[in-house]
Amino acid sequence: MSSPQQTVEQRRAADAWVRISSDVKGKKFEGEYKSLARSLPADILTNGLGQTLAFLCSKGKKDSRFKDDSEHATLYQHVSAWVVREMEWGSDDLLDRLIDENTGSDDYRRATVETLAYLVWLKRFAEAELKGGE
Repeated sequence: MSSPQQTVEQRRAADAWVRISSDVKGKKFEGEYKSLARSLPADILTNGLGQTLAFLCSKGKKDSRFKDDSEHATLYQHVSAWVVREMEWGSDDLLDRLIDENTGSDDYRRATVETLAYLVWLKRFAEAELKGGE
C-alpha cells in the first residue's frame, strides 16, 4: 500500500516494478512483453486507447478466456488494473469501462493520459529487467 507522501509517479513506478519483476521476469514471453511495452504508447497515440486495448484483448484471448502465458493478456491486465484503480472506477476491466455509455470524453482522455504515464514506467523497467525483445 502506498503512503500519503508518495507522489503519483512514485506509485506508478512501484506498481510497474512489482508487475515486471513478479509477473513477467523469467517467463517465456518476457522478450515479447518487452517489445510490446515499447510499442504500445505509439499504438495508443496512432489508433486510440480503446482500439489498442481491443487489439491486446484479441491477441491475448483463447476460447473467450485469457491465455495464462501471453504477453498481450499480461500487458492488458497490468494497464487495466492500474488505470481503473487510479481513475477510481470500481470496475476491474478498463475496456469495459471505456465503452460504457456513461463514460464521457473527458474520462476517456484522462484514462489515455494515465495509461501513457504508466507505460513510461512499465517500458523503463521492461527494458532494464527483461531479456530478449531487442
